[in-house]
Amino acid sequence: MLKVDAATVEIRNSACPHDCPSTCALEVERLNDQTIGRIRGSKANTYTDGVICAKVARYAERAHHPDRLLRPLFRTGPKGSKQFREISWEEALDRVTERFLDIEHVSGTEAIWPYYYAGTMGLVMRDGINRLRHAKKYSGQYSTVCTTLAFTGFIAGTGALRGVDPREMADSDLVVIWGTNPVNTQVNVMTHAVKARKRGGRIAVVDVYENSTAQQADIFVRVNPGTDAALACAVMHILFRDGYADWDYLEKYTDAPKELEAHLQSRGPEWASRITGASVEKIEEFAKAIGDTQKTFFRLGYGFTRQRNGAVAMHAASCIAAVTGAWKHKGGGAFHNNGAIFGWDKTLIEGLDLRDPSIRVLDQARIGHVLTGDADALKGGGPVQGLFIQNTNPMMIAPEHLTVKRGFARDDLFTVVHEQFLTETAAMADIVLPATMFTEHDDFYQGGGHQHILHGLQIVDPPGECRSNHQVICELAKRLGAKHPGFEMTPKQIIEATLQASGRNGLDELARENWFDVQPAFDQAHYIDGFAHPDGRFHFQANWSEPSPKGFGHHAPENMPKLPDHWDVIDKTTSDKPFRMATSPARGFLNSSFTETQSSRKREGRPSVMMSSADAAKLDLVDGQRVSIGNDRADTILHLKVTDVANPGVVIVESIWPNSDFETGIGINALTSAEPGSPVGGAVYHDTAVWVRPVD
Repeated sequence: MLKVDAATVEIRNSACPHDCPSTCALEVERLNDQTIGRIRGSKANTYTDGVICAKVARYAERAHHPDRLLRPLFRTGPKGSKQFREISWEEALDRVTERFLDIEHVSGTEAIWPYYYAGTMGLVMRDGINRLRHAKKYSGQYSTVCTTLAFTGFIAGTGALRGVDPREMADSDLVVIWGTNPVNTQVNVMTHAVKARKRGGRIAVVDVYENSTAQQADIFVRVNPGTDAALACAVMHILFRDGYADWDYLEKYTDAPKELEAHLQSRGPEWASRITGASVEKIEEFAKAIGDTQKTFFRLGYGFTRQRNGAVAMHAASCIAAVTGAWKHKGGGAFHNNGAIFGWDKTLIEGLDLRDPSIRVLDQARIGHVLTGDADALKGGGPVQGLFIQNTNPMMIAPEHLTVKRGFARDDLFTVVHEQFLTETAAMADIVLPATMFTEHDDFYQGGGHQHILHGLQIVDPPGECRSNHQVICELAKRLGAKHPGFEMTPKQIIEATLQASGRNGLDELARENWFDVQPAFDQAHYIDGFAHPDGRFHFQANWSEPSPKGFGHHAPENMPKLPDHWDVIDKTTSDKPFRMATSPARGFLNSSFTETQSSRKREGRPSVMMSSADAAKLDLVDGQRVSIGNDRADTILHLKVTDVANPGVVIVESIWPNSDFETGIGINALTSAEPGSPVGGAVYHDTAVWVRPVD
């Protein structure tokens, strides 16, 4: 055990890098040049407010884990066998360069696909891979596993991806937490919601099961997966019916209030109850609480949008605050994400000045279809023959896992993975490169769930031969003949230049202050001067035919509702597949991160499926029993938890456990679909019909 002189412990400021809207401001104990200790949330940061999740507080367990990758590896056995030998960085980079140049020479640059996501949310280390992509004209990536449907639905109403200052939850008289479980996934939401309760406010929760957040609610509305828009419509029906609609606000700030009222006449609580599974009485109670409370704050999450109708659901829920005029009040209105307030110029980070719009863009969530040669997924082009992966673990997190696995197993696919652990994706690689963690490199961050720009400068030296994403990209660029000023700059130089190009103060001031609070003024955040559409109004009538802001999209089907409605395109249950499954986030894991730490694994126990007692009795199943869960894509085995947290007909699998933790070796994402949600794509993790059967 490391002995540390308390007098030598330094406290350094940083930011949590993980894929969470909270992006917490951190205080990190630096024990020596190589070692961190405990991590705490910064009390001085008004959003973090001194509170962080337990898994990040124990980050030293992850940073100093004995299974950290420390040296480059070259595969010597079959893909997935974990048979590697250590090699030097020089040999590793030479091998990658030789293969990528060969592929480029024979099949063209689009045969190589740099693939990444949010293993770090640092702007330099996450997004720098795009500079190499654009400089080499490699295939593009449309990032669809998380935000696409949610962002599209919110922007359809407001016209911009921004909302009320999330710290105003503390000033609210009713905080509605819809489709997110912040106790598990973004604890700071609960920090501010509980402040509201201490003032006499209430907390309402809408979700598909009685999770840790719902257990703290004053009002809990439990709905079936994929039915949130029906609940929103019924709530607005009641608001209009009972005189709670703010007609002065509606006439001044919205596009079609009379059309909406007429449309909702037939969408009352009885109609919604049949669809959602929530009782008429509960829907009435929820709507009345909203109607009676001017300062209602809608904190809208991601979970309820991971459905084929997810964009429609987000738009419908966001409409409620416009019906009541809650936007007028401090502590009222709606918030999903603050991405639009930062105004980044990422030209240097991403090499946007080199981007060729003629290069194909491939759908991240459909990686299985891309790698197995689906012509539509390949956009009519040739096969992907080279993969360079940073910051993500598609062998665990991508939908249709068995298809993904077949793609990675191709003998002609050359895969390079830059990682911190030998993940299931790294195990399928030809070359594995050891990566730094956030305390071991320089970066900066934005808070999607709040309004701060934060620095995360290096605190300790990397272990072994670990190198940062930026170092690896720049080394490969030199060998591959890619030219851009960003390849010749340090991360600090890129941060400084990006801050200045984006109209911000420089890195020295950011490091001195620890964060910049860039919250817009009240009138802008609450859209008092008008919403961000050209007509200045909130749009109840969604224009789903507008192209994706990233220029990639599935066109809106003709039957996609223009006004808020239940759009019945979800994965239907059948007699063979009578249950709807949601793969909700576990508290101890963060996507596939922290699945390697013993404290998180101990907390989560084992892969399991939650089912109501009524359903278990019908199937003659008992708590703890091994059951098969599956559909026509795959099936696997879990242990049953009999608990009445969800409606009958709904099962919950809190994940993501590694595939290797299932006795079949097949994880839960083998069951989820890679079908893109409408109108512009997006993964549909919680939109899955399954069977549950006893294992003989």
